[in-house]
Amino acid sequence: MTKRTIDINCDVGEGVGNEEALFPLISSCNIACGGHAGSKESILFCLELAKKYNVKVGAHPSYPDRENFGRVSMDISSDALIQSIKQQLQLFTSLCDQVDVELHHIKPHGALYNDIAKDEHLAKTFLKGIEEKKKSVVLYVPYCSVIQRLALENGFKVLVEAFADRNYNTDLSLVSRKESNALITDGKEVLAHLLRMYNENEVKTVNGDNIPIIANTFCIHGDTPSALQILAYLSNELPHHNLLVKS
Repeated sequence: MTKRTIDINCDVGEGVGNEEALFPLISSCNIACGGHAGSKESILFCLELAKKYNVKVGAHPSYPDRENFGRVSMDISSDALIQSIKQQLQLFTSLCDQVDVELHHIKPHGALYNDIAKDEHLAKTFLKGIEEKKKSVVLYVPYCSVIQRLALENGFKVLVEAFADRNYNTDLSLVSRKESNALITDGKEVLAHLLRMYNENEVKTVNGDNIPIIANTFCIHGDTPSALQILAYLSNELPHHNLLVKS
């Protein structure tokens, strides 16, 4: 039987320091590029790991808000946000060139990711910020979101993302990190959550509803406390479900 492949992505370069253990277990990475976390040194370190382990490289731009780790919606002008996104990507792509790796995708971080999923004006602003990368990179977006629709309408390539370590509300928004059930930290529960989305194209919400969702890539957050344990468990268990993490 031909093995199916699944793309597991991970947010990295955010100060946790677990990247050397994570990279052998993932197929895509989203590297913080200075907005909410990250420095030239941390970006270079992650890029070298991505090159070593043949992991697809993604930039992880954010609101310019290191104080709140980019997880709070920000009152910022369109021009200022565009300028910040461009600066983050310029730094990142210059370092990609230095290490000789290709920028595969862009995945916005935190509150920016959540905000452009539902705010049309903000989504258009973000697309202006990454316009120069339209022809060369893929944009990771949430399912059935405003940013997905606008990106496709404007000629961007997209991959739809779902979160294997996060619980969902019925409207497909993520349960707030302020809630005790926001994260899924047990490997068995993450696997069940992931397989339901991958095999059945639906997600079981915190209310017990089964809501349609279609995704091409699945995220495990690098700063989830049990991220390494989750990824190691998935690495062992996914082949038993005829699934291999893409390399």
